[in-house]
Amino acid sequence: MNTLADNLAENPTGKRLMERAEQGDLLVYRLLVAVDIQGYSKRDAREQLLAQQDLSDLLDEAAAGAGLNRSTWGKQVGGDGELALLPGGTDLAAVVGDFPLLLAAGLRALNRERSGRPRLRVRLAVHHGTLTAGPFGPAGDAPVVVQRLLDAAPLRRLLHDDPDRDLAYAVSASLYEDVVRSGFTRLEPRDFRAVRITAKGTDYRGHIHVGDPAAFADLGELQALPTSAPPPAVR
Repeated sequence: MNTLADNLAENPTGKRLMERAEQGDLLVYRLLVAVDIQGYSKRDAREQLLAQQDLSDLLDEAAAGAGLNRSTWGKQVGGDGELALLPGGTDLAAVVGDFPLLLAAGLRALNRERSGRPRLRVRLAVHHGTLTAGPFGPAGDAPVVVQRLLDAAPLRRLLHDDPDRDLAYAVSASLYEDVVRSGFTRLEPRDFRAVRITAKGTDYRGHIHVGDPAAFADLGELQALPTSAPPPAVR
């Protein structure tokens, strides 16, 4: 199974990043996407494998629907999810807005079709910040922030308290301010709730999507979903 370092080394941009990172002289801003399967450890080995396969397929489909190419993402994978480093220049609105909508729709459709199996329910977190590549994965502030958001108790509680929700989604405070509130995505700022997480003596801030989960998923089921919402008219 490839590590994030392996994936980076397989493309020219990633190879240059790795070479410079090994010298300790390259700090970059990148988008990070972290995803985790809720209740993974409660499944038997066969169900864990099926959940991994289903999630991988859904992530590919959601990315493609949002105009993103997951084959260019550097991925650090685990049994119950992955941490992905996206290439520079990636469309912020597509990742923050369209991608979670399509993933929610895919999860909703999958769980409807496979009612006899454990539902696939997922936590998703997105952040944009500084990092450098290392031999075991990205190092820096950004990977820590996105992982803290993914593991946050309020995000886990959202799935626990709302059995109709298949996706619990969080963005960092900076992405909320810079992207969600921009008007370039289909996500309504009023559908997010600010949270503060304290872990190991440090505070982390983010926003969790708490809107109606059915409406959140159904938006993603539009047949012709552009990569991002059109910019507001200039007056």
